[in-house]
Amino acid sequence: MPSATLLIVAALAVAYANGANANFKGVASLFGSGTAGYWTSVRWAALTTAAGCLTGMLLPGVMLQAFSGKGLVPDSLVAQPTFLLSVGAGAAVANLLATRLGFPVSTTHMLMGGLLGAGFAAHPGGVHLGRLWDSFARPLLLAPVLALVLGSLTYLLLKAVKLAPDHRTRSLDALHFLSAGAVGFSRGLNDTPKMAALLVGVGGLGVKSSILLVLVTMALGGLLSAKQVADTLAHKITGMNPGQGFAANLATALLTTTASVHGLPVSTTHVSVGALLGIGVTTRQARWKTAVPVLLAWGGTLPCSALLAALFWWLSAALASPPSSPT
Repeated sequence: MPSATLLIVAALAVAYANGANANFKGVASLFGSGTAGYWTSVRWAALTTAAGCLTGMLLPGVMLQAFSGKGLVPDSLVAQPTFLLSVGAGAAVANLLATRLGFPVSTTHMLMGGLLGAGFAAHPGGVHLGRLWDSFARPLLLAPVLALVLGSLTYLLLKAVKLAPDHRTRSLDALHFLSAGAVGFSRGLNDTPKMAALLVGVGGLGVKSSILLVLVTMALGGLLSAKQVADTLAHKITGMNPGQGFAANLATALLTTTASVHGLPVSTTHVSVGALLGIGVTTRQARWKTAVPVLLAWGGTLPCSALLAALFWWLSAALASPPSSPT
C-alpha cells in the first residue's frame, strides 16, 4: 500500500501541472493584446489565483465531495490510498505531458478520467455512470458552448456601449486587469477543491492544510512552467485587441464564478478558450489551425488520464501482491 507521502506527492504534482497549464488563462488576453508583458501577466495570475484558492476554504464542500469519488465509485474504494494515488498520478502525468506540448487542457477532465480509470480497474461493476452524467459530464460539455456564445454576446454588447475599444486607454487597462484578475480568482475558487480532495483523502491532512498546499504548488507551477501554454493562449487561438481581451475575460469570469457558487465542476480551460474563440468567430480572427488541434486534444484528455490511472492501479496492485511461493 502506498505511503501517505507518495499520495501527497501525486496530489501536488496535479496541482503543479494545473498551475502550469491553467494559471495563465485569465491573463492571456493581457499578454496577447499587448496590454502587459509576460512576467507582469504571470505574476498577476499567481496573485489572483491564490486569492481564489484562499476563498475556496469557505466553499469547499460540494467540490470536495464530488472529486473525492464518493457516489461515483464505492466508498470502500475511495478510502484506499492506492486508489487515490492512481487517480492523482494518472491526472498529473497526462496534464504535465499536455503542458509540455503547449496544449491548454482541463485538469477537471484529467481528474474525472483518473477517477473513472482507477475505478473501472479496481471495481468494474462499481462505477455509477448515471452520476457521471448528472454531476460531471453535463456541466463540462455545456460550459465551452455557453462560453463561446457568452464571449461573443459580451463583446458585441460592450462594443455597442463603447466599453470595448480597439485601442488601449487608461480606463480600459484598469478594467482589463480587473477582469483578468477575476478570471484568476474564479479559477482558484473552482479548481482548488478538486485537487484538495485528493489530499483530504490522506488521514492526517485537513481541508485548510490541503488547500494551502495546493495554493503554493499551483503558484509555483504557474510561475515556472507556463511558457508554452501562454504562447498558445495569447497568440494562437485568435487575434485580439484590448477591448476584445477584456470582453473574453469578463465572460469567462462570469461563467466560472457562477459555476463555482453552484458547485458545478466546469473546466476553466474550456470556458476561457471558448470565450476567446467566440470573440474570434465574431471578429473573423479565429485561428482554426491552432484551435482545432486544441479542441481535439480535449477529446483525448479523459481517456488518456483514465488509461494512465488504470495502469497505475494495476502496477500498485501488482507491487502490493505477495510473491508466490515456489512449488
